[in-house]
Amino acid sequence: MTTNRDLTRQISVLVLAVVAIFGAAWGAGAFGGTPTSEAADGALSASATPVAPGTTAFSIWSVIYLGLVAYAVWQALPAQRESARQRSMGWLAALSILLNAGWLLVVQAGSVWASVVVMAALLTTLVMILERMRATTSSSLVETVLVDGTFGLYLGWVTVAAIANVTAALKTAEPGDLGLGATGWPVVLLVVAALIAVGFAVHTGGRLTINLAMAWGLAWIAAARWEGPLEDSTVAPVAAAAAAVALLSAVVVRLRQRA
Repeated sequence: MTTNRDLTRQISVLVLAVVAIFGAAWGAGAFGGTPTSEAADGALSASATPVAPGTTAFSIWSVIYLGLVAYAVWQALPAQRESARQRSMGWLAALSILLNAGWLLVVQAGSVWASVVVMAALLTTLVMILERMRATTSSSLVETVLVDGTFGLYLGWVTVAAIANVTAALKTAEPGDLGLGATGWPVVLLVVAALIAVGFAVHTGGRLTINLAMAWGLAWIAAARWEGPLEDSTVAPVAAAAAAVALLSAVVVRLRQRA
């Protein structure tokens, strides 16, 4: 039975998706906004830290935003109004879009540590969405692409972005090398990222989109360290290996389940 809450949920997701598009444009420098790479004194630029992905990596946002808008339109259809799956995850989807916009706002305001808090909330929300998706079944190929695909990419990319975000915040605090040196900490973080990717693969039965997005981000960390202002002959191959582990772990788990 349709309730007012269902209609409110659908409209909220749709409106927030539109807001997210304008927010993304603002974060790219439109409407008087400062490009994210230049905001907060460049703390989140592609050359800010050894674990910052290269500039091209951020093009994945175009795919994610496109997916979010398509999802928002699809979930607003009357056929999805009483969907148990959308009732379960719809409000969380709306929250993830809101937090995404909130992250852009605090970065524009120059608060790197506040952006870490918002990013942590966003990552937590996306993990909760993942659990709701795993607990329910997709009813069609369209739903699989728009829901599982979009939020899988979203989660995978935000996981890598969160690591880069935390590292950028630590750099602004100028804690020094903390005993491991300028190369040691990036290597540790990349190993952690690879382990998280393996964990996602095992936990989800090899959902490819999550690990594909993580592999994308890690590969562009490698590319940025092989050349550019923060070239590092140690971090680059470790990042490349982490990207390979992220992608292959999902493929292997998926193939084992089908065997």
